[in-house]
Amino acid sequence: QVQLVESGGGLVQAGGSLRLSCAASGVIFSDHAMGWFRQAPGTQRELVATITNGGSTNYADSVKGRFTISRDNAKNTMYLQMNSLKREDTAVYYCNLDLRRYGGVNHWGQGAQVTVSL
Repeated sequence: QVQLVESGGGLVQAGGSLRLSCAASGVIFSDHAMGWFRQAPGTQRELVATITNGGSTNYADSVKGRFTISRDNAKNTMYLQMNSLKREDTAVYYCNLDLRRYGGVNHWGQGAQVTVSL
């Protein structure tokens, strides 16, 4: 059974940094692309960044140059380093593993709250 567990959220002042982690189990982690999404109150969930199994990355324009997605296949863990945080980055952040192309399920973590204060 696939399980995604996020950690590392919290409260930070604008301009500060946080690092989110997503530990995966129940899947051959190194075989799959993964991603980070976020959802602020009253808005739709939006893509933040993705990383392929080979390490190629893609970012939303709103976070380019500030956020870095990475993965450690030996630890079955994906990361999101968030620097120069802004108030508009406040959201619940979700890690994602979409296995629908393999006949599976689109998996989500439980979410990690990130709150950026002035």
